[in-house]
Amino acid sequence: MNQRLCGYCSAALIALSLILVRPSLAAGSEDFAAWLAALRSEAAKKGISTNILEAAFTGVDEPLARVLELDQSQPEFVQTFSGYMKNRMSDARIRRGRELLVKHKELFKRIEQQYGVQPQYLASFWALESNFGDATGGFSVINALATLAYDPRRSDFFRGELFTALQILQAGHIKPGEMTGSWAGAMGQCQFMPSTFQHYAVDGDGDGRIDIWHSLPDVLASAAHYLAQSGWKADERWGREVVLPANFDFALSGTGARKSVSAWNELGVRRLDGKPIGQAEMLASIIVPAGVDGPAFLTYDNFRTTMVWNRSTFYAIAVGHLADRFMGEGPIEHMPAKEERALGHADVEELQSLLIRSGSSLAEPDGVLGTKTRDAVRDYQVHHKLKPDGYASYEFLEMLRSRPNLSN
Repeated sequence: MNQRLCGYCSAALIALSLILVRPSLAAGSEDFAAWLAALRSEAAKKGISTNILEAAFTGVDEPLARVLELDQSQPEFVQTFSGYMKNRMSDARIRRGRELLVKHKELFKRIEQQYGVQPQYLASFWALESNFGDATGGFSVINALATLAYDPRRSDFFRGELFTALQILQAGHIKPGEMTGSWAGAMGQCQFMPSTFQHYAVDGDGDGRIDIWHSLPDVLASAAHYLAQSGWKADERWGREVVLPANFDFALSGTGARKSVSAWNELGVRRLDGKPIGQAEMLASIIVPAGVDGPAFLTYDNFRTTMVWNRSTFYAIAVGHLADRFMGEGPIEHMPAKEERALGHADVEELQSLLIRSGSSLAEPDGVLGTKTRDAVRDYQVHHKLKPDGYASYEFLEMLRSRPNLSN
């Protein structure tokens, strides 16, 4: 990919969004002020004190243009599995994770005993969410949430998050000026939305407050509590890379198919060294994140629990694999032999359009490569007797383009 061209395109998109967004903000500033006054009145009725409201909304005079730009923009390219993993598995990150596991050994041990989440996994979530607390986001959570709550597209969701954030301030867990996070309102070193904080954050250091911004015991205990409540199993790993038999039926891949380890063993799934994966009744799924030419993973219940935290299979594999690297295991062995070509947003829209022409039940093309699109790819592959890995590659798009009945 031409990185310089990509940079120019991104700059042009940002410039265009500034032209489109800023005039509307200026024109609607009086409306925003009236909306904010009504929201503050409602918050007061919900028990938020005048002092907290004054402190929380100081400087919140208009919607944040940058938040709207980030919310409304689409990524130019859909990240490939190899690119995704490469960006998250640096030697420096692995080395630092191992050092922090040693440095905070007693804290990790105490939290594992209380919540049943193994230290290497907690460290992996911590690394991927905020680079061990270095990158928690520089936006005012209140200002960001107010901006998104004012925007009518998902107003109800973000309005609820905003009220919850105010309740967190009211409870004294953090000072208004220190409540920072991502443009979408995800907070602290574990990047909890306010509602997640409300349901799962815990006081790990016993000081009477829950501070996921500065207190590492609070950060790790809160993450562990969330995972435990979501179904984490203390006596299981996330999964492992495996070798599939030459005649493997890829219709059996994906999170929708679950078999016992013993059943997968009978089908010829093997460890990387060629040995049987063993006999066990625990259920597992085969995940092929880069299609038939990439690695295969046998994933267990903790993989599915990770997807409660973040529904991306790429993310769930990254959490598990990074945890393995912290424990001394090696890199993924069967990464694609060549760098995959990334699909652009327009490419995904075209792929969806071609699938719809082929008879898929997909709705209007939206350029988002989600579960429904992957299922549509798999259905097409099954119908045309292709290997049904559900992988929307650039090669698959080119194949669709070559079909005369679709391209006209």
